[in-house]
Amino acid sequence: MEKSALLYLVLLPLSFAPWLISSTFWGHVAVVLFFYLALPLVISRALGFSREEVGLNQPGREGLKLFLILFVLSIPLSIYGATIPSMRNYYPVFHYSSLTTFLLGELGMGLIMLAHEAFYRGFLLFLLARKNEWLAIILQDVPYTIVHLGKPGIEVPYAFVAGIIFAKMDLKGKSFLPSFLLHWLGSAFFDLLCASSFAVP
Repeated sequence: MEKSALLYLVLLPLSFAPWLISSTFWGHVAVVLFFYLALPLVISRALGFSREEVGLNQPGREGLKLFLILFVLSIPLSIYGATIPSMRNYYPVFHYSSLTTFLLGELGMGLIMLAHEAFYRGFLLFLLARKNEWLAIILQDVPYTIVHLGKPGIEVPYAFVAGIIFAKMDLKGKSFLPSFLLHWLGSAFFDLLCASSFAVP
């Protein structure tokens, strides 16, 4: 078995580990960082892969260009999404009582997004994509979509489509950082909409 396939098979069960461990918001941040970033990095290095080979790399200009375009295009979708009661009632997922605690919550979300994108669009994607790009995209997208089950229903198909778009963007940019920026900044903007008076019908 090729080492790239072995890495995928070893890491795949880790997709579901954070969702099987009940914890506080900051506890969840720590769990996700461990299972999605720290442990995969150790395993991939043990198998002989460099950070660059798994997408832990400075993004190219093409990836950053796509990030900016997609972020602008996501704004009207976010504005619409904030009018959906199930979404508005679910987000933000952290407790806040002031601007400071809101910003701290978004920092925690940034760490979660960093780990998510490193895992799905980095460790599970880049090595397999060298052999078969579309197969690699689907193989990272299926578990990514599954872990969105239990969230507002509209998120499941949205996550599936987003997982494909994120993967294509990162492969073009040779780094998972463009999808991290898009995921985090898009999420923060959406949280702000949901927390603001804008979201009240």
